[in-house]
This record gives sequence, structure tokens and C-alpha cells, in this order.
Amino acid sequence: MTDSTTAPTLRAVVTGASSGIGAATVRLLRSHGWEVTAVARRADRLAALAEETGCSVVVADLTVASDADALAERVRAAGPLHALVANAGGAIGADPVESVSAQVLADSFALNVLTAHAAIAALLPSLRQGAAERGSGDIVAVTSTAGQVAYEGGGAYNAAKFALRGLLGALRLELAGEPLRVVQIAPGMVRTEEFAIKRLGGDTAKVEALYAGVEHPLLAEDIAEAIVHAIELPGHVNLDEVTIRPVAQAAQHKLVREPLRVR
Repeated sequence: MTDSTTAPTLRAVVTGASSGIGAATVRLLRSHGWEVTAVARRADRLAALAEETGCSVVVADLTVASDADALAERVRAAGPLHALVANAGGAIGADPVESVSAQVLADSFALNVLTAHAAIAALLPSLRQGAAERGSGDIVAVTSTAGQVAYEGGGAYNAAKFALRGLLGALRLELAGEPLRVVQIAPGMVRTEEFAIKRLGGDTAKVEALYAGVEHPLLAEDIAEAIVHAIELPGHVNLDEVTIRPVAQAAQHKLVREPLRVR
């Protein structure tokens, strides 16, 4: 980064900011001196985050066009934007492909793909202004290893995250020649306060079984570290796709449920 006497005020938007990875990213960016606009649907969660961190907030459902337009106007009024962290997303259920409903598939696509697309399309003009000012700009999307490797019971989530990965790959090609980086952060097993409990319909026993015996699943803060690192790298360095797993998860299908030890 350039000398603080000449550097622009760095501004970021983080979607899905009311909990988990999004909230952790807001906290870390604020600790690094960024001005941050936190975006989510839950006003009470955003208000608490603003009280804690000093971030600005926008209550929005990015599957609603008017909400995306309002976000774009709010960001435009604040000045150039230097980074977008498109984090909004999540998994719905764990039904096999044979029985997963069309509604769950549609909702999964809306939650993971449409929200990212809406944020990117709405904020690209402001990101271009920020890139002109700073010399580079960033679009960081939180994807998933579920967008790299399919697994049983993951059909709806796999389909959505594979689609998001493809969307971002196309975007990177379309922005070639502009000083805008497109970064995909693809976490494996992350234990956050809401992801698994929402996916498993509030069944705490199933959540505990999911993580049982796994030494140090990733935390939201671990993913936030990777996100902030990516956007604070020198402007000519692009982390196209970063896969992050806990050491106990050697691959999507290989999870060690016992203490790690040297053999």
C-alpha cells in the first residue's frame, strides 16, 4: 500500500455481513483502517455490528432488484469503492438429487449466485472509480470446495457453487485489461455459528455429529484473514482461486476425526 499521506481512503462493501465469515471480514477490514459498508437482510445484526466496529450498514435483500439499486446509489454517494466482498450465500438441506425439490434448487441458486451477480453488477461502476484512484480494485467472492467437487447430499449446494465459480471465471476474462482483480475464496469445512445449523434444519445433534472428532475446523476469522490478505496484496498480484481447508480435511471426501499426530 502507498504512503498514508497520499493513499486514498479505502472503502469496501461486504455482503452477507450479519454473521459468520461476512461479519468477521467486516471486523478485520475495520481493524486495518478500511471504511466498510456491511450489507445483509437482518437489521438487528447489522446494528450490533455497526456499534461494535463503526462500519456503515445497508439492510438489503440482493435478490430484490430495488434493494440492489438502492445499495448502488448509497455506495456511489460515498465515493469510489476499492473492494467488494461478495460473501452472501449458504446451503439449504442435504437431500439427494432424486428428492431435492425444485424450490430448494431455485432458492440455492438465488442465495448463492443471484446475490453475487446483483452486487457485482450494481457496484462495478464504483469499483472502476476506485481502481482508477488506487490503481487496482477487487471483487472477492466466497465460493466453496462444494463448487469444485460434488458430494452425496450436496446436489443443490454443489449446483449453485459450481455456477458461481463459472460466473466468476467468465467475469475475470471479461474484465481482462482493466485493473480489477477477481478472487475466489473456496473454503472447505468451516464451523460458524449459523451455516450448519441452518442447513440441517436446526438439528443440533446433527451439527455436533458433523464436526465430531475433527481437530480445529476452520473458523470464520480464518477465512476473513485470507480475504483481507488477497485485497491488500500489491495490485499486480491476483489470487485467482484459493482453496482453504483445515489440516484435518485432506480432501472433500477425506476427513480425519481424531487428534492429529506425527506417525
